[in-house]
Amino acid sequence: MIEYARHEHHDFPGAARQALGDAPLQAALIRLTGTLMAGNRRSFAALADSSELRDHAKHIKEHTLAHLDRYLEQLEASVTRLGGHVYWAVTAEDARRLVVDIARKAGCKRAVKSKSMTTEEVHLNPALQQAGVEVVETDFGEFIIQLAGERPSHLVAPAVHHTRESIARILSRYTGEALPDEPKPLAQVGRRLLREKFYGADLGITGANFAIAETGTIVLVTNEGNGRLTTTCPRVHVALVGIEKVIPRLADLPVFLKLLARAATGQTLSVYTTLLTGPRQPGELDGPEEFHLVLLDNGRTRILATPFRESLQCIRCGACLNACPVYRRIGGHAYGGVYSGPIGSILTPLYDSVADNPDLPHASSLCGACQAACPVKINIPHMLIGLRELQHEGDGGRRSKWTERLAYRLAREVLSRPWLYRLVLRFARFFLRFGAKDGWLRRMPGAAAGWTEARDFPAPAPRSFREHWNQLARRASED
Repeated sequence: MIEYARHEHHDFPGAARQALGDAPLQAALIRLTGTLMAGNRRSFAALADSSELRDHAKHIKEHTLAHLDRYLEQLEASVTRLGGHVYWAVTAEDARRLVVDIARKAGCKRAVKSKSMTTEEVHLNPALQQAGVEVVETDFGEFIIQLAGERPSHLVAPAVHHTRESIARILSRYTGEALPDEPKPLAQVGRRLLREKFYGADLGITGANFAIAETGTIVLVTNEGNGRLTTTCPRVHVALVGIEKVIPRLADLPVFLKLLARAATGQTLSVYTTLLTGPRQPGELDGPEEFHLVLLDNGRTRILATPFRESLQCIRCGACLNACPVYRRIGGHAYGGVYSGPIGSILTPLYDSVADNPDLPHASSLCGACQAACPVKINIPHMLIGLRELQHEGDGGRRSKWTERLAYRLAREVLSRPWLYRLVLRFARFFLRFGAKDGWLRRMPGAAAGWTEARDFPAPAPRSFREHWNQLARRASED
């Protein structure tokens, strides 16, 4: 019996330190996230009433989650009416078993996959391979990391941690050819290899960006043609979809399409937006003979009844990863789970357990950049604080060190006494000035040294805000 590990590791601090020492990774992260974030801002600035549109999308999600049972039943009825089959997977194990059974009953031996975080979440590939089904990821980035034996590092760009040199080495090892580290020939090799897989596949596996209850339509948003080839070439199509991906009506779809590509890559619209409604009908020239929709719970209904319900509004655009100063320094693998970045720091503890992921709720500066970037305005910082509160209450498996508790107690005493706060501020300003250079502290003293291991700390200002304010007030009264 194959073992399906929940995560590669839980040592977030150790993994983060390792990532900070990886110079190529640092360069790749800054390059990609900077490009995507700039595109995000530019495209939203060009969209009239973008804030109102984001509010509208959030309202649709809130309404859907409030009536999720009704819309899921409507989705099931719509898909069944069109000749498709619907299955309910309560757990990841159920999802694996259902997909393997579908493949076995249909006699499928070769599967091609479009990029899908839900299949990563349930560890579908090892289950299919154990059942004798060859599985090939057809998104080029996913194909690279599959050959490398790795997990995705980013929701949109799964191979962000690789350079063209490392990609050339991976493909050269796979093909037995000495390939140049140039984008065009590498892409041509990938296209040739994957086209052969499409032609021979009898099973296509996808996730879905959205599932429309009204029509039974599955929506795939991609920038490569692999999604369409995955769903039209094989005779059987299986879509593994989280139950939170349902939206009520076809008329709701344009709202999300206007936001998703802008938030993810800065595009007005992705290159391919594919709407799939059931299996191939009489008279149609392409499409699968069979369509199977597997609706995945895996902890989602449990979240519905908690204060973290808002996390289920996520549309998997990756915008919060690009904006997060923590993710931009350490990448996705450091988080240990399938979902990374700020939203992953919420989803992984909720889907898995807070006790097994004690550091993730603290993997944030709470700066709010993630919420500002989110196309549906999810209040990620608020939920991270909520998870920390669970840990403080004793249910989250993370106990504060006595030094941490002492530090918080001292901070409380200082902040509650203005005279003491001013005194401590003067002492800090006096002593820290000796280590400052060009307005920055390269190394903080004592326990604070951990902060400056990977970044500098701003030196205290010559005057506090209160002192500056009082001086302005005195000048105004003299005038």
